[in-house]
Amino acid sequence: MTIEEAQLAVDNWIKTIGVRYFSELTNMTILTEEVGELARIMARTYGDQSFKKSDLGKDLGDEMADVLWVLICLANQTGINLTEAFQKNLEKKTNRDRDRHKNNEKLK
Repeated sequence: MTIEEAQLAVDNWIKTIGVRYFSELTNMTILTEEVGELARIMARTYGDQSFKKSDLGKDLGDEMADVLWVLICLANQTGINLTEAFQKNLEKKTNRDRDRHKNNEKLK
């Protein structure tokens, strides 16, 4: 699935099953919440924190998909074409960091 297809699929789901988009501010808050849930699993899986019973069974991929879902909702609501935005962002990073990481002693 392409990013464009994902944006269309989310929009279709919202309009047929979800009734309507939540407000942009509500979705921004939900995005923050979802990132927190992702961070919790990362901290317990790759960091030093131990799992609590409530964390067991959480799926890292599912948590990432939750973040992506809400981000796509926000893009749809604000008229952002994520394919174009990502391509421009990649180009920006490439031009800015072309030699930066190669010359970073910490990465060698």
